[in-house]
Amino acid sequence: MSVNSIRNLLENAAQTDPDKIGLILENESYTYAQIISRVNQIAHYLKTIGLEKGSRIGIYSRKRTESVIAILAILSTDYVLVPITRLLKPDQIRHIIEDCGISCLITDQKKIGNVKAIDFEGKLISYEATKESDVSFEEIYKCYTDEIDCDIKGHNNAVITYSFGSTGNPKGIVIDHRALIDGARIVSKYLNIQKEDVISGILSFNLDYGLNQIFTTLYKKATLAIHRFVLPVDFFTHLIDDKVTILPLMPIHITQMFDEDPRRIPQPEHFKRLRTITSSGGNITPLMIKNITTQFPDAKFYSMHGLTEAFRSAYLRPEQIHIRPNSIGKEIPDVELYVINEKGEACAPREIGELIHRGACIYKGYWNAPEETAKRFKSIHILDKVIHPEGQLTDEIVIASGDYVYADEEGYLYFVSRKDDMIKTQGFRVSPYEIESVAYENIPAIIDCAVFSIPNEEIEEEIVMIYSARTELARNEILFELKKHLPNYMLPEQIVYKKNMPLKSLHGKQVDKEELRREFMAY
Repeated sequence: MSVNSIRNLLENAAQTDPDKIGLILENESYTYAQIISRVNQIAHYLKTIGLEKGSRIGIYSRKRTESVIAILAILSTDYVLVPITRLLKPDQIRHIIEDCGISCLITDQKKIGNVKAIDFEGKLISYEATKESDVSFEEIYKCYTDEIDCDIKGHNNAVITYSFGSTGNPKGIVIDHRALIDGARIVSKYLNIQKEDVISGILSFNLDYGLNQIFTTLYKKATLAIHRFVLPVDFFTHLIDDKVTILPLMPIHITQMFDEDPRRIPQPEHFKRLRTITSSGGNITPLMIKNITTQFPDAKFYSMHGLTEAFRSAYLRPEQIHIRPNSIGKEIPDVELYVINEKGEACAPREIGELIHRGACIYKGYWNAPEETAKRFKSIHILDKVIHPEGQLTDEIVIASGDYVYADEEGYLYFVSRKDDMIKTQGFRVSPYEIESVAYENIPAIIDCAVFSIPNEEIEEEIVMIYSARTELARNEILFELKKHLPNYMLPEQIVYKKNMPLKSLHGKQVDKEELRREFMAY
């Protein structure tokens, strides 16, 4: 087994600190000895069901302690974890299952109905005992031993995470064990995470930022305190009662926590244990910075920037957050970042170019999407005019991020725009094409439809849908159909009827979204 595997982290923690509490959720708590015992039992069962090496196993459930056990169990085998966000609807779940060939699915009682609705034919495992699954965790714990033999290498595929791309359907990115270890090691370094820390498990486990909470906890033998953010008052109680010291957030969480009546927010002195707050997955607004630094004056606030194809690229140190709040910072340890123009030359200060990521945390590519992989995963020779590599015996892969940025005179980077048409809202990446496709397929009266975003300080970007039809449709009717097929975060905030849509050319049929956006913003 490789030292660059998640299994190795778990074994080290269990061997050196078996009695340390590693996982808590409200009244539940598990020591590292208890965690590995449960993980071994689930992993043992998974190795008996006859799946081939590299088979994909999905997790589609609400966040809970069993989710962590399931994640670590899959990563203790030679199978591949596919986390599926619980917010997706049956059609989107079906696409993910079919796209990567999921042969086994782990779920809970609340989501098992959605799985049954898509006629899933693989092995179905539930946390609780139920007639609708093949077996439950409860039954596995009673029948299987805790012995397991692992043969995992750092280059083995570990996880396939799915996010939305410009083609509309979710697309999977393949991550190996080594990249997961790099992420935990580097984050632990620049955030100075210690064994005594309690890391908040507020983020979803379906993407790398959320998964990193688990792996960083293992790497430092710290404690992960799971929390399901529903109400701000409960969130603040979580920080106080669980004695949280490290708080990873997405911008939407910052907005939500300060939606609370200010009179109900505990005074800053209640959060003296909290020493580090991080944010990634979207732009940080001045209002967010003000609220965070005022409410948590004793905590250092790190703004971070990651890529779909690489876990983390840049971070802004806390002492810079008020000096250059709009900056995404500089490169993380073990990474080099370059900004190049269309000729492949290094951009001058303030000149906008594409961000190129070299070094640690690079993923393996897109699953079943060679064109998408070729678009982002490039030979290092795209940097020939910048670093003039000599004596290269083999090629090296770098990431052409598709993010357009510029650097100031001191080397701090600033995000400008994305190369594609993606929308970031409430911490999620949303494909306009996905929303447009659902509208066309399920609302026959719509002739043309265009989805784009406008700035919204509270949720990063606000989704706008403009459509044409013979007559104006009732807004509630449109939302009713969209809600059947899309999660709430993909629903347009504004829906506008327009009899005639502007086209990009007289002879073409492609709607001119930029013209629509200009018209909309002018009102």
